Amino acid sequence: MDSMVLLDALVLCATSHSLRLSAIHVHHGISSNADAWASFCAEQCASRGVAFAEYRLDLEREGGQSLEAIARGARYRILTAADADVVALAHHADDQAETLLLQLLRGAGPRGVSAMPAYRDGRPALLRPLLGLPRSALTAYAKSRDLAWIEDESNADPRHKRNALRNEISPRIAAHFAGYPTTLARAAAHQVEASILLDELAASDAAPALDEHGLERGLLVRLSPPRARNVLRWFLRREGLRAPSEARLAEMLRQLGGAGARTRMTHDGADIGCHRGRVIVHLPATDAFSRRWQGEAEVRLPGGVLAFAHSEGSGIAAAKLDGAIVTLRSRVGGERIRLASNRPRRSVKKLLQDAKVSQWQRLALPLVWCDDRLAAIPGIGVDLAFQAADGEPSWRVCWRDLRREVATDSGENA
Repeated sequence: MDSMVLLDALVLCATSHSLRLSAIHVHHGISSNADAWASFCAEQCASRGVAFAEYRLDLEREGGQSLEAIARGARYRILTAADADVVALAHHADDQAETLLLQLLRGAGPRGVSAMPAYRDGRPALLRPLLGLPRSALTAYAKSRDLAWIEDESNADPRHKRNALRNEISPRIAAHFAGYPTTLARAAAHQVEASILLDELAASDAAPALDEHGLERGLLVRLSPPRARNVLRWFLRREGLRAPSEARLAEMLRQLGGAGARTRMTHDGADIGCHRGRVIVHLPATDAFSRRWQGEAEVRLPGGVLAFAHSEGSGIAAAKLDGAIVTLRSRVGGERIRLASNRPRRSVKKLLQDAKVSQWQRLALPLVWCDDRLAAIPGIGVDLAFQAADGEPSWRVCWRDLRREVATDSGENA
């Protein structure tokens, strides 16, 4: 229901504000009803004149995670890599309250308890326009607009923690604390401010001890334990790595504080060690690759999967690829691309830096070439010469970096 409310409302907004809309559906292949859901979404978009793209996933269990958790992570990565200025998600106030409660029960810190932001800048930017509305308001809107929707049968499965919270625990809280999602949203906003302040403090603490060679090890010894933990978390995120658990972070600080010349640890696929008194992060090299695309829905490459989805009016014009040699290549340096008629050609390196794509992610990101011309950078944009016109058959591409594929439990409605 949530996604249908969002689609319907955005169509109304697009009509009055001349917005260009397209919709993405991620086919997980988990439910026996998945094909029917995809067909339903395509029909709903077609009836509203909205371009539609479907991505099909081939999921495999990794590291003991549930298939549902892996699907959430894959879905989120596809949406955040979309070739768009803004991606709108259908989270509402009840989703926010559930996310905050789940994070608290996991013992999350301020960043985790911040839950989901209403807006996150980037390319694309993420927008959650329904985040301030309760589920009851969305239900009322859907009924007033006579919207059709499909209920995911897995939402009733109490084995999933979010479902247990939503169907069993949240109603009991609501019986005693009316309007509690609004109160929890306010608490989450306070944690957002706390997270910003902690990042600013870390940047200030690290500034005199940070250069292109790494972070001065002595800083972690001189700072108080809470500030040292804060700086190390910030430094690892700055390098494109996930923040470690509390236990792992404590062990890192213990080893780094020992100043052993042979200190070496592995975290999130990277090597972390000390060299000449500085904490250094070494990212694994990705072998250069060049792979021809022959119309597959997914192409597995070193480090990830590049997915292709049929669409209209967005992405790469299908006619441009017909009869051409399309190759997927790693970066070699010096590539340039023109993304709009009012913009000059720019270096791929600078575009990726501006989009805050970490060095870790840039190592494996494939570029789409058509004959001898760069046609697209997944997640960044399509060269002007290859962009599809309104209503023109097209291909949308999405890169999933499997080295960084982490499950999120923020209730994405995709």
